[in-house]
Order: sequence, then C-alpha cells, then structure tokens
Amino acid sequence: MKPKIIVSAAGLIIIAIVIAGAAVLVPKIKIPVTMVQGVKIEPGYYAVSYVSDGDTFAVNMDGREEKVRLIGVDTPETVKPNSPTECYGKAASDFTKKTLKGQTVRLEADPINQNRDRYNRLLRYAYLQDGSLFNATLISQGYGFAYLSFPFTKSEEFRLLQAEARKHNIGLWAGDCTIQDQNGRYKTNTL
Repeated sequence: MKPKIIVSAAGLIIIAIVIAGAAVLVPKIKIPVTMVQGVKIEPGYYAVSYVSDGDTFAVNMDGREEKVRLIGVDTPETVKPNSPTECYGKAASDFTKKTLKGQTVRLEADPINQNRDRYNRLLRYAYLQDGSLFNATLISQGYGFAYLSFPFTKSEEFRLLQAEARKHNIGLWAGDCTIQDQNGRYKTNTL
C-alpha cells in the first residue's frame, strides 16, 4: 500500500518560492543560432534566397522557401506575365537584388493587414540588419510607390515618404515615367 503525501498550504507556498527562485538563478537558455549557406541566422531573421523583382523576394524559413511580398510598397513590374517591363522596374529590381543579396532580414507582419496575398505570398515588413525598414527605403529613394489600396499601420508614413520623394524628383519621380495603375490612372500623378 502506497503512503499518502499530504502537503499543507504553507508547503505549497515554499515549493512555489523555491521554483521561482530557481528560475531567477538559472541562466536563460539561449535559442540556438543556425547556419544557412554559411550565414548566421538568428531567430526572427531569415536568409534571402532570391529576389523576384523590386517588391518580392523569397527567404529560407525553417527549411522551406517562402515568397514574401513587401507591405505598402509597389515597384514597377519586371516579371509580370504578358506585360512589358515598366519604366524604372529594372532599376527597382536591381536595387532590391543589390540590397538583399546574401543578407538576412527580419520579417514583421502588420496587425491590420492580412497574412498572405492572393498568390499565397507572405505580406511583411522587411527590416535590414541595421534596423532600417526596407519597404520605406524603396519609397523614399523613389524605387516604388506607396501602395495605399489596402489598410496597413504605416500607410501615413509611406504616403509622406512618397510625397517627399516626388517633391525632390527622386527615382521614378524624375519625370521619365508614365506608369499606369490597375485602374488606368497614372501613378506618377497620384499621392
């Protein structure tokens, strides 16, 4: 016959204090760092595996490739089926390739945007290792438009970045482009 163990309320409090004290004294466990193609990847950061165009790329995420579409920015097309390369599209694509090639990015979802688009790409903000937001960089340097057709938390910031780039004739705002949006309006004439 097994003996019964009876623990008083005071005993439970003592056990709780011991466990809490041990949690404080035991060093925090570090999450392991992995290597992908010789690049050190810390949790939350993902290696860029390739760039499709100015606003789309792929990352290695937990051993599988995930396509990522940048939230709130639209660059001129370079790989859209049955469509010509749009003005400044190659420059935007080349800039993204140059910036992201061999890099890791921290991806962040937007709480008021959807997780994936209709092509099943992750919709994300991409932060470079220096902390800069790549989505915003594309807009401020004139490689893309603020894509304001869908709600996202940084929409006002991106709209202001676009207005500033346009005011200073940066990139595609230099006057050489006449790109139409899906509704047939010239994007270069809109904020």
